[in-house]
Amino acid sequence: MQNILESNEIKHSDTVRNGFKKGQMKRVLVINGHPDKESFNYALADAYLDGLQESNTYVQLLNIADLEFNPNLHFGYRKISVLEPDLLEAIEKIKQADHMVWILPMWWYGMPALMKGFIDRVFLPGSFFKYQKGNPFPKKLLTGKSARLIITADTVRWYDRWFMGSPLINQFKKGTLEFCGVKPVKVSYIAPIKESSGEFRAKWLEKIKKLGMSIA
Repeated sequence: MQNILESNEIKHSDTVRNGFKKGQMKRVLVINGHPDKESFNYALADAYLDGLQESNTYVQLLNIADLEFNPNLHFGYRKISVLEPDLLEAIEKIKQADHMVWILPMWWYGMPALMKGFIDRVFLPGSFFKYQKGNPFPKKLLTGKSARLIITADTVRWYDRWFMGSPLINQFKKGTLEFCGVKPVKVSYIAPIKESSGEFRAKWLEKIKKLGMSIA
């Protein structure tokens, strides 16, 4: 991983190039939504980046915790909220990406507050979708892009699916990404994390690395 990362962290404005060939490069954007830089989510991001070393890609890493912005959409869509420079840059990165990898923990069957604020501020009409007069469905402005959700949780998958109805996956996959045209959106659900063994985590790190190798 050393030839891609000089340290364990890539600032949100940095880019990584691996075997660049104009016209052949797939653009991958890895977005980490965990606020804690010592979390397992950051190790998962590193593992995915490790895998990307063996692919022909243009890579960008965006750690939401690094960004400076107000997570509150004070006026909803009634009045424009001025976008901070970090959010303007994030919007451009998402627009340029062919494939997005979102890494996040599930807290209370939802996403962390900081990540939710990020989504509220950047997934705006006119940027990622567009209202159409007389049509209840918006125009999707992110068509042609694919995504992978890597979700960590303490709730086992069968309980999340059959008893809770997969609220986070439905909200983010269907209600956000697919709503804006991103498809397909695949999911890797890693649980339970709490009190998980080193062997369990090592196996998942290897699985995520292989996803990076195949850009999946």
